[in-house]
Amino acid sequence: MTIKINAKQVSMRFRDRVLFHIPELVIGPNDAIYLKGDNGVGKTTLLKILSGLIKPTTGKLIPPSRSLLSRFTGQSGRKDVIYLHQNPYLFDGTVYQNVAYGLKFQKLSPQEKRAQVINALRLVGLETIADEHISVLSGGEKQRVAVVRAWILKPSILMMDEPSASLDQESIDRIVELSKDLLARGSSLIITSHQSNALTALCKKQWWIKENTLIESPLLQIVKSTTYENPYASTKLN
Repeated sequence: MTIKINAKQVSMRFRDRVLFHIPELVIGPNDAIYLKGDNGVGKTTLLKILSGLIKPTTGKLIPPSRSLLSRFTGQSGRKDVIYLHQNPYLFDGTVYQNVAYGLKFQKLSPQEKRAQVINALRLVGLETIADEHISVLSGGEKQRVAVVRAWILKPSILMMDEPSASLDQESIDRIVELSKDLLARGSSLIITSHQSNALTALCKKQWWIKENTLIESPLLQIVKSTTYENPYASTKLN
């Protein structure tokens, strides 16, 4: 199932400062959006509003943020909207336990769950550390765990806040393949990044937060073609 978010007259105010006012925006099925803007303009705040983590000062979302928040926090069996923090939040436990967390709502045997999680970790090159505690992971490894934990739930909308900030090229390439898989399933992506890269190159739309409002435009090719061949492009995703 895919969902659509429609936000109208959304604004965010901190005391006397209006961070932004957006008359309307729509996230439709299979959208891939590159959200841009200078530091402090409200990109992260907007993603948190759209994912239902915080409420705007004014405006409304359809579906309402309460239903989105319930999905995010696991109060329903399906995670339709997932927001990934720039600094990923991981549970106190192993890599396996973190990725397997969302699958507890699915009727899977322990063997089936283990197989799904290990396969997912293999796609980001972390299957050999599945039983390691997350405290031993590097920043880039934690980011990969967070992304694959979201991917395994097949969300309708995945919002990634600076997902490539601490990743090397190999890790970015692996996450690109997961993102392509979600788009092929009809999911939507919103990505913030200060640098154009292979992830932002997936986007077909561009949102700018500028002068307290949102500017939308089609996104032409933002990363020039190179001779670099992604070694993970042929990886089979389940």
